Amino acid sequence: MRIKCVITKNLKKTKKRTCSYIPHGNMEKDIILNYIEKPNPAYLKRGKNKNKNKNKKGDIYKLRNVEILLYANRYVHEGNENFSSTTKKLLLTPKVGNKMPEGKKPDWFHVAAPTVAKYNKLKDDIKKLNLHTVCEEAQCPNIGECWNIGTATIMLLGDTCTRGCKFCSIKTSSNPLPPDINEPFNTAKAICEWNIDYVVLTSVDRDDLPDGGASHFAKTVELVKFSRPDILIECLVSDFQGNIDSVRKLAFSGLDVYAHNIETVKRLQKYVRDKRANYDQSLFVLKTAKEINPQLYTKTSIMLGLGETKEEVIQTMYDARKNNIDVITFGQYLRPTKNHLSIVQYISPQMFEYYKEEGLKMGFKYIASGPLVRSSYKAGEYFIKNLVNQRNKDKKN
Repeated sequence: MRIKCVITKNLKKTKKRTCSYIPHGNMEKDIILNYIEKPNPAYLKRGKNKNKNKNKKGDIYKLRNVEILLYANRYVHEGNENFSSTTKKLLLTPKVGNKMPEGKKPDWFHVAAPTVAKYNKLKDDIKKLNLHTVCEEAQCPNIGECWNIGTATIMLLGDTCTRGCKFCSIKTSSNPLPPDINEPFNTAKAICEWNIDYVVLTSVDRDDLPDGGASHFAKTVELVKFSRPDILIECLVSDFQGNIDSVRKLAFSGLDVYAHNIETVKRLQKYVRDKRANYDQSLFVLKTAKEINPQLYTKTSIMLGLGETKEEVIQTMYDARKNNIDVITFGQYLRPTKNHLSIVQYISPQMFEYYKEEGLKMGFKYIASGPLVRSSYKAGEYFIKNLVNQRNKDKKN
């Protein structure tokens, strides 16, 4: 099969391939198939003024920026002659109700059952103080491991989200109950009783509140720090719809780690996240938090297995570093119910290790990468270790 790629990027020409690169239009990308097999319409969009029922020599298909670059790289530099199968491989997208990967779930998803004593104590404390945890609400597979060591990620602002992301099992409503005014006090009380060194506070999205719940978050952090100045606090928050005042309010509350999840690569955002969330806004929020308070660590997380390509994951890491994000985590997407996005593929532990190695080369301060890793999984491991090392150095001096 011969193809002619019309793109704006200058990639190296090769004599081994019949492929030319010329500027075309205002950042629009066309790909012209001189000899074409019938394409899958889910992956290629026909250009204007073309008969939809015919596939002829020279037909034009509109493609997005990232897609044309992936096609050209794969075809020209890796010598992949089978263009049709390459497009299908590169442009997989998740969908509710799609067929799941064949065979049983891989062995690496087996997790230990929770130890009764610690698990029940933590559960009782949370219930007694009318708190919620993302561990339970989001059906996290690591709940046994984390609760066995007496740690949990507390979810503020109630248990109902105003957004409806297609991967998340937390219940949604456009008009949830007002936040519990006692929640910041109860949260601080629980955290101090648990005698832990690192805590993660997260929340549902509250687009119904003027500041997105930033003041509620900030009050909780301030109360915890008042009782336990030595504790390290990570806040995993929404994008606050890009509201800089909300970001500033939280950035100066006394927290140590400002976390917000990109969730997936740029191409898959519209398939995975609520329409009010987007890739650029998420990066902007994290970059702004760092600019407002340079002492903060910034952190994000990405789910894999939704149809992303290796190139797209690497590009996402580059984008994160370009916006001064310090920490990134990778985990396998697992479908909570049949009403959520189907898994496109299971990612191997070896691939997770590859992404970790590549990310460390880019300059991330820490990366947690594995099939069962979630954004707050063993969150304090790296930071507490560094804190202890720093204290030891201070003692010697």
